[in-house]
Amino acid sequence: MTENGEETAPLRRSEVTELRLASDGPGRGACACASSAADPTALPQDRSQAILEAAKQIGAILKRAGHPFALAGSVAVYAHGGSRYLQHDADFAILPDDADAVAGTLREAGLDVRVPPEDWLLKTTCHGQNVDIIFELAHQPVTRDMLDRAHVLPVDSVLMPVLCPTDLIHSLISAFSEHYCDFGSVLPVVRAVREKVDWDVVRAACGDQPMPAAFLFLLERLNVIDARKGQP
Repeated sequence: MTENGEETAPLRRSEVTELRLASDGPGRGACACASSAADPTALPQDRSQAILEAAKQIGAILKRAGHPFALAGSVAVYAHGGSRYLQHDADFAILPDDADAVAGTLREAGLDVRVPPEDWLLKTTCHGQNVDIIFELAHQPVTRDMLDRAHVLPVDSVLMPVLCPTDLIHSLISAFSEHYCDFGSVLPVVRAVREKVDWDVVRAACGDQPMPAAFLFLLERLNVIDARKGQP
């Protein structure tokens, strides 16, 4: 997803356990995914599980270091009850001012952190999967308020903050433009979380932009969401 308040009581609240980082090997607290990358037989057999393992490992590292963050992208949708079929990277949202500190934390954990030409994210690899550390969503800086609205949810087995559904959908719809307008990929995401989204907030934030407005109209015609108040 790199292109970019509601309650969560109904969501699953099963017992979860904290992911323990490996304490043996090259350095105390070294990231398990850094060493496993050299051993393909140690990786999960399916892509979705590999992405989940990467998200859990990175989330555990950021939690241990005390960095404010929230899980984003397709794994965030999964945490909110969406499909487990994941075919993209894992995404994390952090504050822009924390980018250098987060990069240092990941490097200390044994991960290679790359700075791409884009100036709104960092990249790393875990369990053979790409992980994007994002500090802008849909061309808007990640804010403290956004992270404060995150829901703490179990991601497979690890509790971590996850972007709230309204912010998650807003970031996806706001990214639509003349150059990127893949309604088909976002439609199943909206179907999965539509009842948890404050659509008035989404409309107020991006509903006047042509491509987001077209997608919102499509959602109304498909009866995925209710029509805007005051309209037939």
